[in-house]
Amino acid sequence: MSRTAPRPRARVLRRPGTPGRGAGDGSGRRPLPLPLRLLAMLCAFAFMVVFAVVLARLTLQPSPASEALTHTNLRPGRSLRAYLDQPELRDAVRQVGGNILLGVPFGVLVPVVAPRTRGFLRVLVLTAVVMLLVEAAQGLLVTGRAFDVDDVILNTCGALIGYLLAGRRLSRAVHARRPGK
Repeated sequence: MSRTAPRPRARVLRRPGTPGRGAGDGSGRRPLPLPLRLLAMLCAFAFMVVFAVVLARLTLQPSPASEALTHTNLRPGRSLRAYLDQPELRDAVRQVGGNILLGVPFGVLVPVVAPRTRGFLRVLVLTAVVMLLVEAAQGLLVTGRAFDVDDVILNTCGALIGYLLAGRRLSRAVHARRPGK
């Protein structure tokens, strides 16, 4: 009597984020109940409105006192070098850090409010486009303000940091993928 060895079972490999584990989002976590999901989206939308108002107040208010000091910067790195060459480190940190911090809420909130924007590249492109529009409005329409490509770069970096630290997780919690999708 000859024995045959059992055949090994085929192992199914799945990409992270594909259906087949847990709640279907690849994380093994259950999605939030519908009322909590709606509340989270409502809160994210409210925070996005507040963020837009703060952004507009910080960037689109005229500044006649600084009109002589403003200059348009189309060369990446030029303003960053000027910030870092300032005698007071505090001023450089305020300029660079402020522009980075200004982008963080965008990276956290956008994927929650609009789940199709989830993804590193999508957040990068969307943030860059929005911040380019803000900077263009500053340069063209607001007295004492100018377009600065370095501000766009720093705001976009801030949004990516916000996305990586919290936006991706929050979006997955609120918008869990359903099995079979």
